[in-house]
Amino acid sequence: MFYVFNVVFPVFALILIGYICGRTGKLGESASIELNRFVVWLALPAQLFQFASSSSWQTLWQPGFIAAFFLSCLVVFILVLVVSWLRNRDLVAASFSGLSASYSNTGYMGIPLCVLALGQDGLAPAIISTFIVFVMFAIATVLIEVGIQSHKKSHEIAWSVLKSLCTNPLLVAPVAGLLWSSTDLVLYDPLAQVISFLAAAATPCALVSIGLFLMQNEKSAQQEAWGVSFAKLIIQPFIAWFIAGPILDLPALWVSAVVILAALPTGTGPFMLAQYYSADGRMISRVVLLTTIGSLLTLSLFLWWSRGV
Repeated sequence: MFYVFNVVFPVFALILIGYICGRTGKLGESASIELNRFVVWLALPAQLFQFASSSSWQTLWQPGFIAAFFLSCLVVFILVLVVSWLRNRDLVAASFSGLSASYSNTGYMGIPLCVLALGQDGLAPAIISTFIVFVMFAIATVLIEVGIQSHKKSHEIAWSVLKSLCTNPLLVAPVAGLLWSSTDLVLYDPLAQVISFLAAAATPCALVSIGLFLMQNEKSAQQEAWGVSFAKLIIQPFIAWFIAGPILDLPALWVSAVVILAALPTGTGPFMLAQYYSADGRMISRVVLLTTIGSLLTLSLFLWWSRGV
């Protein structure tokens, strides 16, 4: 548990810093809004581009692992989306709930944890899983757009969805990064440094902004957050293990990796997407906090289990 705590603690600490700064008035509501805009339009796209542009297609092609991790994300996404939609009949809110239950914090926590638990061989599955959560991000974006544009005709909805996908910086950036990586060109060094500076600010700024949102209390949001957190920390890793192990019979290292990555807490992506659409981010911010704290126990158990596999 000690090295899991070492990875989880900075996430929790930054959320707490944002919460304290909001409570004490050091950072007000306007600061939260501008901080979110900075992350959505500059810092997070830079981080996504930097990550994608440094990855190779050869590293990413592991069909068995891709199937196990993607299906675990998709099943949980659909399950939570359907339950949320039946409760509220709101496709937009249900899409955010589904994404929150299936979007692992693979970039910030998955890579160091997999390397610690599995050695350098754990790096490849962590990188692959990061691109899979991008796919979940795109699926959720399509459904959100459909929900927002539901009053329009089908061809108008299709055009609005396509236009949104092509202009959303959180989707354009990783695609641009993958395209750049396929050219084997080297970025102009000063430009690469600018992107690196912006990328470094994405995670801390996003976590501080989540802390600011946690000041807002709402009972219903708290209740839903517990259910979404359970789906993220318990149901998703179980599905991932069942597909990777009993069904696909993947090698032990890949089974351990897919379970660890599926058991990660919710990343900041769903919260940033909510801010992009000016949606209510209170439930998502609670899910990030609850899964981050809860993962201290669940990840420790899964890591202990993986050592015995």
